Amino acid sequence: MNEIIRSLYNRKSVRVFEERPISDEYKKEILLAAMEAPTAGNQQLYTILDITDQNLKDKLAVSCDNQPFIAKAPMVLIFCADILKWMDAFKEGGSDPRKPGCGDLLLAIDDALIAAQNAVTAAESLGIGSCYIGDIMEQCELHREMLNLPEYVFPAAMLVLGYPTKKQKERIKPKRCRLEDIVQENYYRRRDGEELRRMFDKETENRSFEEWSQAFCNRKYNSDFSREMSRSVQEYLKEYVN
Repeated sequence: MNEIIRSLYNRKSVRVFEERPISDEYKKEILLAAMEAPTAGNQQLYTILDITDQNLKDKLAVSCDNQPFIAKAPMVLIFCADILKWMDAFKEGGSDPRKPGCGDLLLAIDDALIAAQNAVTAAESLGIGSCYIGDIMEQCELHREMLNLPEYVFPAAMLVLGYPTKKQKERIKPKRCRLEDIVQENYYRRRDGEELRRMFDKETENRSFEEWSQAFCNRKYNSDFSREMSRSVQEYLKEYVN
């Protein structure tokens, strides 16, 4: 296993950081690495917001499901799927671009998330931990105002970064599914009950599948924040379907 692959295996989310800043040099390296990510047609369909205002970090810590560690992170990045800059560029050049559709949005989200993962990998190589914050997709109206997001700009992901504490470094990474649970050859095949129970047996060592499944469904899928995320994303989608 080479160094890069080992880093991918070892990387885990970090939510507690040492009280030391990330140098400007390292921040620039992380951002430049993000920009080297694969991108559709070399369009770089994203804009990265580097959140340096502590007051704004404090607000995001509240608006993103009350997670105080966001405010304490020395580096906070928001990866926005950005179609607007291309619409503006087309019009600046005298073109008459069509109205963006859902496919354009998904392509821009792909670009933004690939760039974000490049940033995660680059940070890990520098000893800097990270955590994705999907909650930035919630609270559409609030975040639009807070971040000055116009139409056709969607906050696809937020990353908080910093040096992990000793306890965070030693924390055991949650188990992933087995290869055969995730990879199917050529065609999609729906899994039966026995396969699903085997897939998630890493979660059911000390409780039944039913207990784990119902608790997880209530805590995640049926949660208030999950419902709010769907509502908020639907609001963003109105720009593309109307």
